[in-house]
Amino acid sequence: MSSAAEQEAVAEGRAEEGERPAAVVNGAPRKVPGPPVRPGAPMPLGARFRVGPDGVAGTNFALWAGGAEAVELCLFDEAGKETRARLTELTHEIWHGFVPGVMPGQRYGYRVHGRWDPWTGGRWNPAKLLLDPYARAVDGDFSLPPEVYGHVRDWPQQQVADTVRDDRDSAPYVPKGVVVHDDDDWADDRRPKTPWADSVIYELHVRGFTRLHPGIPEELRGTYAGLAHPAAVEHLVRLGVTAVELLPVHQFAHEDHLLRRGLKNYWGYNSIGYFAPHAAYAASGTTGQQVGEFKRMVRALHAAGIEVILDVVYNHTAEAGELGPTLSLKGIDNRGYYRLQSDARRYADYTGCGNTLHVVQPHVLRLITDSLRYWVTEMGVDGFRFDLAAALARSMHDVDMLSPFLAVIAQDPVLRRVKLIAEPWDVGSGGYQVGSFPPLWTEWNDRYRNAVRDFWRGALPDVRDLGYRLSGSSDLYAWGGRRPYASVNFITAHDGFTLRDLVSYERKHNEANGEGNRDGSNDNRSWNCGAEGETPDERVRGLRRRQLRNLLTTLLLSTGVPMLVAGDELGRTQRGNNNAYCQDNEIGWLDWTLLDEPGWKALFDLTARLIELRHRHPVLRRRAFFSGRAHSADGLRDLAWFTARGTEMTERDWYAPAATLGMYLSGRDIPGRDERGDPILDDSFLAVLHAGDRPASFVLPGPPWAEQYEVVVDTSRETQEEAPGVVHRAGAAITVPARAVLLLRVG
Repeated sequence: MSSAAEQEAVAEGRAEEGERPAAVVNGAPRKVPGPPVRPGAPMPLGARFRVGPDGVAGTNFALWAGGAEAVELCLFDEAGKETRARLTELTHEIWHGFVPGVMPGQRYGYRVHGRWDPWTGGRWNPAKLLLDPYARAVDGDFSLPPEVYGHVRDWPQQQVADTVRDDRDSAPYVPKGVVVHDDDDWADDRRPKTPWADSVIYELHVRGFTRLHPGIPEELRGTYAGLAHPAAVEHLVRLGVTAVELLPVHQFAHEDHLLRRGLKNYWGYNSIGYFAPHAAYAASGTTGQQVGEFKRMVRALHAAGIEVILDVVYNHTAEAGELGPTLSLKGIDNRGYYRLQSDARRYADYTGCGNTLHVVQPHVLRLITDSLRYWVTEMGVDGFRFDLAAALARSMHDVDMLSPFLAVIAQDPVLRRVKLIAEPWDVGSGGYQVGSFPPLWTEWNDRYRNAVRDFWRGALPDVRDLGYRLSGSSDLYAWGGRRPYASVNFITAHDGFTLRDLVSYERKHNEANGEGNRDGSNDNRSWNCGAEGETPDERVRGLRRRQLRNLLTTLLLSTGVPMLVAGDELGRTQRGNNNAYCQDNEIGWLDWTLLDEPGWKALFDLTARLIELRHRHPVLRRRAFFSGRAHSADGLRDLAWFTARGTEMTERDWYAPAATLGMYLSGRDIPGRDERGDPILDDSFLAVLHAGDRPASFVLPGPPWAEQYEVVVDTSRETQEEAPGVVHRAGAAITVPARAVLLLRVG
């Protein structure tokens, strides 16, 4: 409850049951007689076009609104004129009705009636047009004028502003849902179904990846159709990735503080429509056409052997906290959809975004799982990366790996078969859960990121942690039947420096975000190689390119699932911005002219070569953890570690500072069998990682480990044409160049 003083200050803003509170009133729309409404059905939720048993075509509308007193369906014609029809049927807290004559393309929304009582969490306000949570397409842009707030946004006493109801109509200022007819059975689609161990993930932004691509027609750039264009697909195929992980494509809104600064939410982690493809990414139209365009994109990628994984944000919505706008769930049933504090005016915030969806509630869990199944079965996607997944795994308060959300996913016949990736943390107490998610799940492994960054900048005190990360992070994932591919290995992600910026900046440079450079992480674990930012010094530039080769080679030789960020393979920069979430411009877009520069073209070629090497050699993509034990009489083990002296690592060596590490991968001790039931045999490799700033001597292990070694990759070279074919005898001391990786095939 609010304090007595606060209640007195807004006494006129709080009403008893059935009483109209004082508010700002401005031009409520004239009511137009509504169309006839038949009872319809409570399931499925949302707007579903169909032909009734009497042969009459129309649309069934169904909305869960548990605590509501009445629900009005609002239909809008092309001129924006509104027609209202009350849904009078109520079944298990679902308001529903069938409206004859409502066809695909119809724009609609809801007005939900109930008690305005923020003190108990009730924020019903029928003056606010609400987006259907199950809308499959959304037409129109979200702006945030005062009219879209359920409370008086600019009330002089801001500490109680959320308690004063605003009765101005929001319909002219908010997008509408669109009725979509979906009869696609995907009979002509062939999903790649790439096994986890064989996967290479490529995180990209639909708009940013295509916006400047010279091979994509200008009218398609920045769209789903642009990503489906052969020029975009060709780059992915040449690179060799098996899956794209798309930054959020659910319909999202922009935050008020960004709009006030003339910026927009570029990344899209501010969802408001969990069934609708973000309309701004459609080239073909926004009254349902975006649905078909998204499907055609998925088909084009599937035809090229590339899976589609969606980055999804079910932990919070764009309605923010008590001072945020009323766009959908807040006005449908605020206390039914969101986690509230004991003071029900306030929201529990485990996300840092103002609110947290109350996933323990059955109807919220249904909303999420219905959305997930829809994107798999009707939109064709192959998996999901869950933003702040720990927030979804919370029961009443604590993170719980037996939570309803994880339990439902585990038993769902559709969802348990797709790729599931957790971002295994949130901002709440106990939210860091790396290594804790159950089988079926893979996880973003930030401990891999930190160890690899620290090794190559010379900041690791010893190599113990690096050994675990290179070999699949068994310390985190070797339990409960989990496999090495539970670890999604990454060095960069959308959030943070690009790979090029990681070796070019030691400090963030986020001034363009307009937040005084306070936003973004200060823990970047970066090294600028001797100069901050871009420099004409060719010595520094050459060292940076070498470091990029080292980082990419380390990533693609590590056991687990590698994830690249779009543009890292060709030296994309964000000019030191490590939080470009609001940079829908050249800072956030991929610069394709980099491929015209020999140095960056060589980086792309190396990345593609490493991915192809990974695809060709099963020893680099193991399906089971290494045992470290000898499997044959000669004493060879599936994994061995060597010092620069050519001797096997002892416990003392693991605890000592070291800039050089040798990793031996045996190709004759790979667990499992191939499709024919035969043992899996492969070449063996020795990878030598040297982070020192001077060349170092390394003694190649002699028999029984090898008779000779052939150089396959040498990152000290700008190009790799001369590296393959160089052969060294076992037992020889070779010189490893400063800051370099050598990959040698065992002979």
